[in-house]
Amino acid sequence: MVREQTALQRKFYEVIFGTSRGPGRNFDLALIALIIASVIVVLLDSIPQYHSAYGDLFLQIEWGFTIIFTVEYFTRLWCSPNRKRYALSAFGIVDLLAILPTYLAMLLPGANSLLVVRLIRILRIFRVLRLLQFLSEANVLARALSNSRRKIFVFFSLMLVLMTIFGCLMYVIEGPVNGFGSIPESIYWAIVTISTVGYGDVVPHTALGRTVAACGMLIGYAIIAVPTGIITAELAQEIGREKSRINCRNCERSGHDLDARYCKYCGDRFPDREPS
Repeated sequence: MVREQTALQRKFYEVIFGTSRGPGRNFDLALIALIIASVIVVLLDSIPQYHSAYGDLFLQIEWGFTIIFTVEYFTRLWCSPNRKRYALSAFGIVDLLAILPTYLAMLLPGANSLLVVRLIRILRIFRVLRLLQFLSEANVLARALSNSRRKIFVFFSLMLVLMTIFGCLMYVIEGPVNGFGSIPESIYWAIVTISTVGYGDVVPHTALGRTVAACGMLIGYAIIAVPTGIITAELAQEIGREKSRINCRNCERSGHDLDARYCKYCGDRFPDREPS
């Protein structure tokens, strides 16, 4: 639900969510530096010798980052005109994931849960995803992937059928004697072969089996570019749409003309476009 903002909330919104003006750009640069620094701390803390020597210091630094990101997250909620939309957005969820692990690790002490705590602490690495919100190109790519998801789903469904057929053929031709102990294991071999990964842990030994494998390899080379072409086509269309995309800070809807000064949905004025 879109709500009215106070003057102070609008000012904070323009600084925190805006990127074109001086204060907004400076805020983003400072936040990027903090995110990178926090990720470096997580990486260093995972090294045993560093953890044993500087574990307490890393923990103190981590709590400092967590407090800063917590204040920033709740400030974003406070000044956002649509709090629910921000909280449930991809960036809102990533912002929440950036602060939750430290608090969860504190709530799950004890020797029996050390592995769980370690896994939760490693989730802090998701902070690196927050860097994506500062790249407009990332949003374009995300929309292109979203628009092509049905075509990609159909493609992978056909690939699954094809790999199942190849797996069943190899199970019948080679059999358990040559390492194809079951149909699932044979399908695994087909996936590795057609995707051109080729681990080599399971290989055909008969002439007929090698012929089928060769056909699978050639098919893999022929179709490996299909998803790339699908995404590239959608990406080209999305780049064209992006040129005329302006987001309203009030209702967060897009689709405005490049010279628009007011939102055509809610009537809110764009802050960087003064009326003539």
